[in-house]
Amino acid sequence: MNLHDPRAAREKLMADALRALAMDAVQQANSGHPGMPMGMADVAAVLFDRFMKLDPAAPGWPDRDRFVLSAGHGSMLLYGLHHLLGYSDMDMAQIRAFRQLGARTAGHPEYGHAQGIEVTTGPLGQGIATAVGMALAERLEAARFPDLVDHFTYVIAGDGCLMEGVSQEAIDLAGHLRLSKLIVLWDDNRITIDGSTELSTSVDQAARFRASGWNALEADGHDVEAVAAALEQARASEKPTLVACRTIIGYGAPNKQGGHDVHGAPLGAEEIAAARKHLGWSHGPFEIPEEAYAAFRAAASRGAEAHRVWRARLEASPQRAAFEANRAQDLAPLTAAMAAHKAKLLAERPKIATRKASELAIGVVNEALPFMIGGSADLTGSNLTRSKGQRSVTAEDFGGSYIHYGIREHGMSAAMNGIALHGGFRPFGGTFLAFADYARPAIRLAALMGVPTIFVMTHDSIGLGEDGPTHQPVETIASLRAIPNLTVLRPADALETAEVWEIALANRKGPTLLALSRQNLPLLRREDGPNRSAEGAYLLRGGPDAGESQRDLTLIATGSEVEIAMTAAELLGEEGLRVAVVSVPSFELFAARPAAERAALLGDAPRVGVEAAIRMGWDLLLRPEDGFVGMTGFGASAPAPALYQHFGITAEALAAEAKRLTRKA
Repeated sequence: MNLHDPRAAREKLMADALRALAMDAVQQANSGHPGMPMGMADVAAVLFDRFMKLDPAAPGWPDRDRFVLSAGHGSMLLYGLHHLLGYSDMDMAQIRAFRQLGARTAGHPEYGHAQGIEVTTGPLGQGIATAVGMALAERLEAARFPDLVDHFTYVIAGDGCLMEGVSQEAIDLAGHLRLSKLIVLWDDNRITIDGSTELSTSVDQAARFRASGWNALEADGHDVEAVAAALEQARASEKPTLVACRTIIGYGAPNKQGGHDVHGAPLGAEEIAAARKHLGWSHGPFEIPEEAYAAFRAAASRGAEAHRVWRARLEASPQRAAFEANRAQDLAPLTAAMAAHKAKLLAERPKIATRKASELAIGVVNEALPFMIGGSADLTGSNLTRSKGQRSVTAEDFGGSYIHYGIREHGMSAAMNGIALHGGFRPFGGTFLAFADYARPAIRLAALMGVPTIFVMTHDSIGLGEDGPTHQPVETIASLRAIPNLTVLRPADALETAEVWEIALANRKGPTLLALSRQNLPLLRREDGPNRSAEGAYLLRGGPDAGESQRDLTLIATGSEVEIAMTAAELLGEEGLRVAVVSVPSFELFAARPAAERAALLGDAPRVGVEAAIRMGWDLLLRPEDGFVGMTGFGASAPAPALYQHFGITAEALAAEAKRLTRKA
């Protein structure tokens, strides 16, 4: 590095400021990861000094460049950048409070906790996979608003991000779609927690990325001009680009750099003193010279000017109203169309699978809301997530609205999170419910971040039939209901399916998952009116006055088993029993209702729940003495009617269990 060059000298100062903040904050917290921030500080300095387009005074500016720290354990690099750039919520008090309760400077970057954090990272591979969705959203939005959208997505990823399997799903999709504005800066330090990467991998990452349709470049990560040249080349490419930045982990700590011990532990006072001397950093803990602040603020000023120019372009654009409407995602245009759709369902009373009912609802949604982006993990004909007239998104045509994610459930889910985080679109995508386990890390992060991604999961029970126990998700829905802030919706018929789509779209505070049947189900409701599914659970049979004096027992069901409960209620009614049936489209929405309302709906009479799944999670609705008809193990391969009969999930079995409880009562 030629320190006689003013720019190189400035960027060394910027990098050393980042190193100092990282080692001081980790030391004060007695917890954290100084190695990556110190090793990648030169790369970050070049990126933000010369290339990044952002405005700390307007962190949500739509045409800003996105920066994703996929190697989220190195969070002090991001916090240091934001402090030095002048983000208003990242003062030195936050840096000093690194990893402490209530601070914005959490152990891993958390979306929504501080300005400018584009995505929650920490689980390795999630950042790079989510960034693919962001880069895809940029191309989709640019195809619609070419004068208003033109930005890059930059990612810093480590060896762990590239080892995780989701990274291959993500880079394969990005390469196939030629997402040229996606640039991954790989911290090629050849160290993991256990030691040298030679212990666990022999992959030629550059060859792997090239085979996936990427450019792959190399640069000395401590040579600012080499890094800058690689970034210039990447920005001019027609493909996504990996820049392998050869770095030394913990760079600047003379006795610990280059070894795995510097990855995830404080350097110690003695080594920090040695590092200050080695770097020529004469300032005390948490002391940053004004020259360093000035360098970073100059980068922020450059971004602020770019923002000002863009704002003027927006104000003059004939597409301004459409652009802002897509960003606002107003649901008002859907209201009348969905009301007409539900009225038609009530009139025609179709007996169809809820996956088919979902397809009908999606057609209404897509026609009314131009910001919807659909897709499937190679199960379009089974998930029925594509409506008539939707064009496929391809590398040649980003004007479409349907994404073929391929057999990449995890990559699809992370990319959908990225699309939602980017803004301008509302993504939904499908797979089989049994494969939710392949998507679970991204579903969990969507719930943690409060991102309104919509997951469409079909073939939701043993009712899928002959494909057998590998595809029959007997335990899956219980495990999904266990995820905080995830709304799981399992509709019973076509009308409830339309309602759950309304619920999913209205939910902007977290993800929604639709669990839909393969088998045909009759339409059970007869009245029009407000969205009953939004109550979480409601009285389907028994009438509004079905209080305790009019009720001998309560049958509680969800999804395809509501039909079974209704038939069982008829059988029991023939024997003189007064039976209420409660349909439960969503445990989460029901749990959110006041306790008195829940108690009044469920009543004090004996209860029996029925679901073609395990009982776990039903304590919300059933007491220990109540009954349950469902699964206790895995399914089998046979036609659906034979399976329901074999496992005793029938109206007759439900009626028998109900009579047993009423006799005990």
